[in-house]
Amino acid sequence: MQVLTLGEILLRLSPPGHERFVQADRFEAEYGGSEANVAVALAQWGVESAFATKLPDNALGEAALGHLRRYGVDTAPIAWGGNRLGKYFLEKGAAQRGSSVFYDRAGSAASTLTPEKLPLEDRLQEAEWLHWSGITPALGEGPRRTVEAACEAAQDAGVKVSCDLNYRGKLWGEAEAQRMMRPLMEQVDVCIGGRGDPFSVLGLEDSQDGPPTVEVDEDAYSEVARRMKERFGFEAVALTLRESHSASMNAFSALLLDEADCQTCLRSARYEMDLVDRVGGGDAFSAGLIYGLLEKDNTREALEFAVAASCLKHTIPGDVNLASLDEVEALAAGGTGGQVSR
Repeated sequence: MQVLTLGEILLRLSPPGHERFVQADRFEAEYGGSEANVAVALAQWGVESAFATKLPDNALGEAALGHLRRYGVDTAPIAWGGNRLGKYFLEKGAAQRGSSVFYDRAGSAASTLTPEKLPLEDRLQEAEWLHWSGITPALGEGPRRTVEAACEAAQDAGVKVSCDLNYRGKLWGEAEAQRMMRPLMEQVDVCIGGRGDPFSVLGLEDSQDGPPTVEVDEDAYSEVARRMKERFGFEAVALTLRESHSASMNAFSALLLDEADCQTCLRSARYEMDLVDRVGGGDAFSAGLIYGLLEKDNTREALEFAVAASCLKHTIPGDVNLASLDEVEALAAGGTGGQVSR
């Protein structure tokens, strides 16, 4: 096993197409969740990946397990117990109407995780990388302690640790997120975040005046990455720079600052995208960055691979990135994409 991810897998329920909740008389079912999505993407690209969580011992738990196994994810670290699988409901936006998400995950099996119920020390002895996101500590004190114990075990075993800050305002407030997350940063080597995450999760002061804009100030975010790296001692900081022109049209790029080939903050290629499904785009970036840092010759190539992977995920319905390794490599190498393959 190369990569172990730790988090919650959820049942995703969406009205068909772009219908509103009030219109829906049925829901389309998918399975997903930040760290599970990362494990699936890595498995698709030939990386031995495992997912650690807790599932209820019922038909929905078995269905979530089947989803992971379908894509080649090692499910051996999963614990069983609890009463229910967490769910989230997604209403897909279009044009100027944004998408909407609400959660039904209180009391889920994963929210009852504790280090005692999910010991990962032995698993981490076999791994090269541990990945988690800020969503997991937001589920409660037990999941937070589980993440903390896993990070400490990873550090003891010499395992690289990455974290996607992944702030979710519907799970906790900024003050609580900062209080819980900042101590965990001591064990993180690679920190990943979106445009607002350093301010919401880490408490960095935002130097930009006024409300957020669609346009990206590259110099300002390069400075944010530098401050993150300096303040928390990360080996690498990656910031995704999404420009949301509408719910249907986004532009996507990212910055990487590290101690290798991006010692001066590097911005990736920028992709203009007509969205099919935005959910999971950040997870695809995290998976791509992990893959690149494990497999690529230099970190500049790792960044381009990660951004290309995220771009392609936005074209695929559902939570998970099913773009093949060849497709990502071709786009990252400068392919324009969109051509019919005959």
